[in-house]
Amino acid sequence: MPLTIQGQLSSPSDSTVSQYPFRMSGVIAKSENFTTRRSANYKASDWGHDFVQSLKSDYAEENYTRRSENLKEKVKLMFADQVCRGSLSSTLKLINVIQRLGVSYHFDGEIRASLDTINKKNYGWEKDDLFTRALRFRLLRQHRYEVSQDVFKQFMAEMTNTSSAGVLAEASFNDIEGVVSVYEASFYAFEGEDILDEARKLVTEILQEYLLSSAKDQGNTNSITERLVRHALELPFHWIARRVEARWYIDTYEMMQDMNPLLLEFAKLDFNILQAKYQEELKHISRWWKELGCIELLSFSRNRFVEMFVWSIWCHFEPEFDISRVEITKWGALATLVDDAYDVYGTLEELKMFTDAVERWDVNKIADLPDYMKVLYLAVYNTTNAIAYEVLKKRGLDILSDLKKVWADFCKAYFLEAKWYYSGYTPTFEEYMDNGWVSASGYSMPLYAYLLQGNEITKEALECIENHSSDFVRYSLMIIRLLDDLQTSSHEQERGDTPKAIQCYMHQNGVSETIAREHIKHMIHDLWKKMNGDEYSRSIFPRQFIDFVENYARSCHCIYQFEDWYGGKAGPGMKNRIVLLIEKPIPIKKNSLT
Repeated sequence: MPLTIQGQLSSPSDSTVSQYPFRMSGVIAKSENFTTRRSANYKASDWGHDFVQSLKSDYAEENYTRRSENLKEKVKLMFADQVCRGSLSSTLKLINVIQRLGVSYHFDGEIRASLDTINKKNYGWEKDDLFTRALRFRLLRQHRYEVSQDVFKQFMAEMTNTSSAGVLAEASFNDIEGVVSVYEASFYAFEGEDILDEARKLVTEILQEYLLSSAKDQGNTNSITERLVRHALELPFHWIARRVEARWYIDTYEMMQDMNPLLLEFAKLDFNILQAKYQEELKHISRWWKELGCIELLSFSRNRFVEMFVWSIWCHFEPEFDISRVEITKWGALATLVDDAYDVYGTLEELKMFTDAVERWDVNKIADLPDYMKVLYLAVYNTTNAIAYEVLKKRGLDILSDLKKVWADFCKAYFLEAKWYYSGYTPTFEEYMDNGWVSASGYSMPLYAYLLQGNEITKEALECIENHSSDFVRYSLMIIRLLDDLQTSSHEQERGDTPKAIQCYMHQNGVSETIAREHIKHMIHDLWKKMNGDEYSRSIFPRQFIDFVENYARSCHCIYQFEDWYGGKAGPGMKNRIVLLIEKPIPIKKNSLT
């Protein structure tokens, strides 16, 4: 919402730290060498400026865009024909495939109209096979239609009445696609839906047993089915970043006997065209980051602008969100530097001065900061002002006061954790979480997304985010905090850091680390259920923002799936995901493009 400008807005050219009111050399203030400081021994990034600037894709050319538009129209006709002539089951399967291939954003209207019809006609659930029933439930729940968990009563009754585990497994293996479909549907449960909870536990055991059985009898293994089962158990569809799913599913779909060549080519082409767009966005960010020059001056910190950009893609990959992706990446790259100053490098007195300086937002009041903090402060100050300037120029909205509040709240949350560390205080689990969901990036990325996505900005929604009164946003951020702690806390405790969720829960309840970790995993499930059922937030926020908040949580499931790739060094699994997303296009047969 338009507000009176507070403070001076810098132009975009002011977004570097080259405008120092003091001289800097490559070595930060010699006097700091006498201060004992911690070190996280962060690994160097695998992705540098030269690598980014070398990225190139043929799919930025106009002929590929024309081909994509032509294929898109053909897919629309195919979808319309399916809805008119096909069965309920085949229509649901097509929607599912389009969604998992990552191209459903092109057909939102058609998919919504089809699901409207399915929901209104209320086809008898008892006629559905298990796969169709579970898929129908999942797609309707996903698109916010009212559908009861009772549709699984019959399935659960049949399963619980089976005479033995062996008979149960044998019967289930004959319909493993149906079991996977129930598994995926169960993650859309609301709080208190015991049928879905029990179904998830049961089918998880069946799927795990299926993989064990397949490993023993390789000769009879259906490789596609096993691939689908293994993938679902690693991360269910509801919890996985949509670009990660799309890249994996395109390869899998190509192996299927009932693969539609038209749809496959469109999905590949769309992925590659978006990749070409991402490359140009990343080049812009890399030039900004290099000009900023912070990494050379702040050697204690992480250089993670590429990883942060991948994170922003996972949060909202669609082409229209390019501005939001770029600016969120800038925020995240700077927030990483600030994080490292609070977690590793700064003394308590330095951190207090820095926190106060950010709250005041006055560049003339930083004379007492140590040199490295002047660099950090000016980078935050100038970049934030530049973002606000661009939004004011392009949309007529002054968001500077909102962005200032984001940084102030973020730094205050970090400073509280620093005080805990230096005083040796172990907070209660509740105390830790009340602050931890803010220090895990808090509402910063969601607020940036809300302000930059291009939606109409309302006072009610903006205040709901800024005042921390949105349960929906908080649930997502708590998931992020807990996922982060599950993966990173052991290393952070070794180097010396504030007790994390695991340690706080252990200390408060006198339990082992294993029990604490299981409790936190259970909490993550419960938080997803709360997000699934939060209708108030869905009534005041635009759909694109709701998608972002959900995708924010999904992205962290992927970030911490293999290792701490953001804090540490990306392992083979994560490196491959980054390469496939921003560097290597999906191969397309040349005769397909004629």
